[in-house]
Amino acid sequence: MKVKDFDELAYPRRRPWWILLLLVVVVAFFGLRRKNADEPNQPGPREEIADVEAVANEPAAERPVHSEPKAAPPAPLPTGDLNELIARGDSSLAAGELSEARAAYVAALRRCRNASLRREIEDRLGPVHVDLVMNPHMMPEKVPYVVRPGDSVDRLAKKYGVTKDLIIQSNRIANPNLIKAGDQLRILKAKFNVTVSKSRNDLRVEMNERFFKRYRIGTGEFGKTPVGTFVIDLKQTNPDWWAKGKRVRFGEKENILGTRWMSIKASGETPKVSGYGIHGTWDDSTIGKALSAGCIRMRNPEVEELYVLLPIGTPVTINE
Repeated sequence: MKVKDFDELAYPRRRPWWILLLLVVVVAFFGLRRKNADEPNQPGPREEIADVEAVANEPAAERPVHSEPKAAPPAPLPTGDLNELIARGDSSLAAGELSEARAAYVAALRRCRNASLRREIEDRLGPVHVDLVMNPHMMPEKVPYVVRPGDSVDRLAKKYGVTKDLIIQSNRIANPNLIKAGDQLRILKAKFNVTVSKSRNDLRVEMNERFFKRYRIGTGEFGKTPVGTFVIDLKQTNPDWWAKGKRVRFGEKENILGTRWMSIKASGETPKVSGYGIHGTWDDSTIGKALSAGCIRMRNPEVEELYVLLPIGTPVTINE
């Protein structure tokens, strides 16, 4: 081996420094590109704002729906002693502030242990609940809904488990056959149940297992109203009445059913019975008494109210 060759092997000639720097830059560049290729593209802050603005400016009916709308969470109940809460509810009600009145009465009801005073609070709270539910007021149990192409009141009622009448009335829909895409509705998303007491002749409605309203009723003479668990299985406005196999049409003097009829069907282990239901009456003097043939009687305006609230399938429990 030549001495020159040996020297080159033992002491390699130094390359210029800028070549090494260039190699480092190239390696770093291609490494960064590969990392970015492996990660999904994420918008920067300005891109995110632009995307939000774009969705907000879209027509309501064309916005993508990512999840079901949710009801607003209930506000914390007010605090105070019992008398203060009742007074606060009364003043809020007088001022037309229904949500505030409701919150005060609910808080009072939870504190009260006196049966007669509880009834007084319930008498105040019931009409507030009805007003909130049956008109376009905001409340935690209602969800906002923007009508989409192909929607109908029937479909929305089935989807949310409410009556068509409630959607129409609570949103003041002038023509239920003509709702259009982009219309904004508030739909109650809640479950009702009914408990009837034969001994007290009253009917208690609960919404989401909380007190909603109490009604005075008439029940069956000699205890004929059946006890057990039932569900509402048929609803009729201006009902005809069948008496001893004879049809008595609505409006005829002998028809005792009033303006609404809701038949009940036995559920669970309750013996099967037929012909019983909740209906109106033309004789308000029978309310609060056990004089019917077994059905549950209500004043016509009140059974009409209940008819709007309760969908088919609503559970009904009848106790002694």
